[in-house]
Amino acid sequence: FYSLLRIGFRNIHAIIHHQTENFVAGMPTDLAFKTAGRQAIFRFLEKERGEGWWGSEAMAGYYAEHAEGANFFNWIQVHPLMPAAMNGQYPFDHAGIGETSLMLALCPEAVDAGNFTDNTGWYTASAPEASIELGQKGVAMILKHLRAILST
Repeated sequence: FYSLLRIGFRNIHAIIHHQTENFVAGMPTDLAFKTAGRQAIFRFLEKERGEGWWGSEAMAGYYAEHAEGANFFNWIQVHPLMPAAMNGQYPFDHAGIGETSLMLALCPEAVDAGNFTDNTGWYTASAPEASIELGQKGVAMILKHLRAILST
């Protein structure tokens, strides 16, 4: 993130798929990305504005500017691939019907249905029920979500 800030990017979006079922509450993957983003912003601002920049006179307008929408903490945003609104509309899982259907829709050659019986984990039990059609439904929902968050 820091290198992107250093070369001028101010609208950086990280999209997380793994462990986002409790994204708002925080899961290990999204918390790591959110923390990394904040640390990169602080590191960048300290390098640009000097140590103690937060309390400097140059920051006197921070709260007024923040109220108007200026917020350097928005330079790096972390989003779930599937928003909470998709819960109940599309199966969220790990290597089960949901993810396998997405893979069938996006990269069918990566799915080897012949290996389904080799998977004995509870999380893969629903994989044989996957379909391209369900995956296409998920892709459409995800793209709608991504368009919405990236157009704001």
